[in-house]
Amino acid sequence: MAAAVTFCRLLCRRGGLPQGARGFGVRTAPTGEKVTHTGQAYDGQDYRKIRFVSRQKEVNENFAIDLIAEQPVSEVGSRVIACDGGGGALGHPKVYINLDKETKTGTCGYCGLQFRQQHH
Repeated sequence: MAAAVTFCRLLCRRGGLPQGARGFGVRTAPTGEKVTHTGQAYDGQDYRKIRFVSRQKEVNENFAIDLIAEQPVSEVGSRVIACDGGGGALGHPKVYINLDKETKTGTCGYCGLQFRQQHH
């Protein structure tokens, strides 16, 4: 929670996103085409646009980083948690996340899920 408050203060003080940061979600280029999550957008005369002459460029609007941000922080009872993606063969290698500090929210480096220790 403290990190979110600090981030909001930074945004309000500077009047927008910090330099180097980018907003997530589908954006539109000046040419009118959708921009992908990697920032791919072609100029009007770019030869690579030939792929989209007779059809619309399709962009998945559900970027993974947006979907993970919607997931609530999981409250756990132990100070060390193991995350394997929860999907067996569809998951990722098991990693252990240390949650020792009271305010710390641990984030899985593979899937982005967040965990917080529930203090009694």
